[in-house]
Amino acid sequence: MFNKISAYRWLLLLFMLMPGVYVVAQKNKVCNVLEYGIVGDSIVNNTTAIQKLIDDCSAKGGATILFPKGQYIAGTILLKNNITLLIEEGASLIGSTDINDYQLVDPFKTGNGASMGYCFIGAVDAVNVSVTGKGRINGMGKTLLDIAGKSKRPFLMRFVRTTGITVKDVFLTNSAAWTCHFFASKNIQISGVSIYCKGLGNNDGFDIDCSQNVTISNCDVNTGDDALCFKTTWSKMPCKNIVVRNMRLSSNHAGIKWGTESMAAFENIKISNVYIYDTRNGGIKMNSVDGAQIRNVEITDVEMSNVRTPVLIRLGARLTVFRKEQDSRQPVGTIENIVFRNIKMKAAADAQLKPPTGILITGIPDHYIKNITLQNIQLSIVGGGNAELVTQIVPEAEKEYPEVRLFAPAVPAVGIWARHVKGLTISGFSLQTEYPDFRPAIFGEDVANTSITNSDLPVADSALAVVVLKDAVQALIENNKGKGNSKAIVHIAGTVNDRITIGRNTFNAVKKYSLEGTVEKNSIIIKN
Repeated sequence: MFNKISAYRWLLLLFMLMPGVYVVAQKNKVCNVLEYGIVGDSIVNNTTAIQKLIDDCSAKGGATILFPKGQYIAGTILLKNNITLLIEEGASLIGSTDINDYQLVDPFKTGNGASMGYCFIGAVDAVNVSVTGKGRINGMGKTLLDIAGKSKRPFLMRFVRTTGITVKDVFLTNSAAWTCHFFASKNIQISGVSIYCKGLGNNDGFDIDCSQNVTISNCDVNTGDDALCFKTTWSKMPCKNIVVRNMRLSSNHAGIKWGTESMAAFENIKISNVYIYDTRNGGIKMNSVDGAQIRNVEITDVEMSNVRTPVLIRLGARLTVFRKEQDSRQPVGTIENIVFRNIKMKAAADAQLKPPTGILITGIPDHYIKNITLQNIQLSIVGGGNAELVTQIVPEAEKEYPEVRLFAPAVPAVGIWARHVKGLTISGFSLQTEYPDFRPAIFGEDVANTSITNSDLPVADSALAVVVLKDAVQALIENNKGKGNSKAIVHIAGTVNDRITIGRNTFNAVKKYSLEGTVEKNSIIIKN
């Protein structure tokens, strides 16, 4: 019996010393910071002690670093392989107000030229890191800006070239810059996170930058800048394979935004069940202006309330480089295969454009946005546009920072304005205006393969038309209805128009169509 027990013990010891088992055992270890000289009294600076504990635990295979109730002051903390920060309810990690306590991590420049890269909590070239718990992370952003200005603003959290990231349940607040930035990272899980960062410049919520295989769910974000932002500040790694669902988003700028930093591709992105409210710049803004290919994006089941300019889709040619020593200028990008489905939008009356427009889609000459689907879209907007706006010339502004204000004072449509677009499908679009608007519900300029069907499109009495097409090739307007005695259902202008089909529609229009300039009648097909 003695020999059998001894043999069993030797086998058990040998098994425990195997590398894989050793790592698992260490990763399950929980280290309470109070047992390692770390003090949660809101006074002691714990930067060195916390970093040493992280480094030691990672070197031994990993561990969970537990912060019990208390207020823990620190500067930059860098997570290492197999480290979890567990911040219990009642515990706060609080950023030091000494700017010298922060490290510059992988520096770069943003779209407006600001140098960035400092951070409070981060990871660089790490594997399997987590920040979890019901506690708080407070960046003390306002105090830092008052002391040091904008030259060294730290992000609250920043992950660089890291694989296997979990951020769960924590409350993030008062960042001096972007709140949570993921650059060139993979396999990211974000859930149950609350962000409140307002009152400071560039207070983005989540920034997914050149990162892949990302899931974001059940988060509540209220920020001074874009709430959820997809970026590519580097041309070498696309943003792709991203799922976003069950979100509440509010912002002083956009609820959801692509760009403006947009060098590498954005592809295979699905967003669903999102409530966007009280945004001062836009609901959803999709920008490719530095060479990015944005493709295969599906946005479904979204409600917007009190948002300025609910949707902007913009292809431009700013072509900025953000990591000048590592990268080079890219050619003009593309936007294609984009679906918006089941979207309810209530636009703010006070908007960047006066009177406002619900959806703006614009490429640039010789560079078309392609294959945009708008299905079951409900738009409530103030209206009030006059008839003169139908002839409004809208600037191209192709090299400018992409904002709605570039197209001020207004665009010649109340519902949807599309320019330089090939493949625009509009089905089930419902428009409501508080005041009569003499602009058309939909205006397409330099468009091809356009379909407008099964939509409810009211216009003001005596308005020029329900739909205006200028330089349009192959369009179908069929099975639409709406109130208002317009002069025509479709007004066609420009020098290049062909194969414009008008089917059965239910409007009180005087004529089915009207022509302007050199448009020939044989380019119009009346379908009974």
